[in-house]
Amino acid sequence: MPAPIALTCGEPAGVGPELAAKAAEQLEGRVPFFWIGDPRHLPHSAQVVEINAPAEAMHVPTGHLAVLRHDFAAPSQAGTPDFANAQGVVDVISRAVALTRSGEASAICTAPINKKVLQDGAGFAYPGHTEFLAHLGGVERVVMMLACPELRVVPTTIHIAIKDVPEAFTPDLLDATIRITAADLKRFWGLSNPRIAIAGLNPHAGEGGAMGDEEGDWMIPLIADLRAEGYAIKGPMPPDTMFHAAARAGYDVAICAYHDQALIPIKTIDFAGGVNVTLGLPFIRTSPDHGTAFDIAGKGVADPTSLIAALDMAWHMAHASAKGPSQ
Repeated sequence: MPAPIALTCGEPAGVGPELAAKAAEQLEGRVPFFWIGDPRHLPHSAQVVEINAPAEAMHVPTGHLAVLRHDFAAPSQAGTPDFANAQGVVDVISRAVALTRSGEASAICTAPINKKVLQDGAGFAYPGHTEFLAHLGGVERVVMMLACPELRVVPTTIHIAIKDVPEAFTPDLLDATIRITAADLKRFWGLSNPRIAIAGLNPHAGEGGAMGDEEGDWMIPLIADLRAEGYAIKGPMPPDTMFHAAARAGYDVAICAYHDQALIPIKTIDFAGGVNVTLGLPFIRTSPDHGTAFDIAGKGVADPTSLIAALDMAWHMAHASAKGPSQ
């Protein structure tokens, strides 16, 4: 049995604390996890059991939230972030990584943070959550994957303007993205040889050069080289015809050229249940696919579906990692 999952508190003034309590109630013990944060930031109605060590999370009563206490500088007010708590948010992330790398936790699930608050309140020097986790994990390159039961997608380029995609979308970047993705699908999903579909950059995958040259100039040769190495890979595929149900049955992951090419199909298929997974780290990291939602924080209306899916996926990955790839 893997160790429990470490759930970071995220921004205390956001929806993270109330979603943690809802997740514990609705999961009913199906996924053992513990929340790292200040108990003062949880809803007053939360059923809390404070623990002294992660292993104790395996034995809390069903429906109760196991809390590994981490004191913050100040209480929180829903919807109104306090810069005084910024350093606490950063420290909780570091603590979760340390517990996971020591084996006391089997994975990390991260609640949303607000980068601006961390930058202004704690001098946070990273573009975002993922880059900080890569630093803590000692790796230079990671891959973002969005996943739900029906689809896994990877955007090769992420948060850049469309006009910048053709220059950023290079053979080296696509090659590294494919290799990292395949390695972690073996390690954390138990797939011995993941089936990978590559989306073309251009409409109709370039249509033989009529709509773009990238596919013919370098994508087709790169895919052929990887296939010769033993990768189960196909493409470049026309992006507009590769996400219907019959097409999805032919691959385990779709690797796309840019953000919207990957995220529009998965958000259409499962808007509430999509999970953000960071590949390439030396530990498992998942997160819900939403932000801090300051506008609804504290109102009791936040939907825990994505957080529950993220905890479920982390638990599945931890089990698959312990078993090793299937044959």
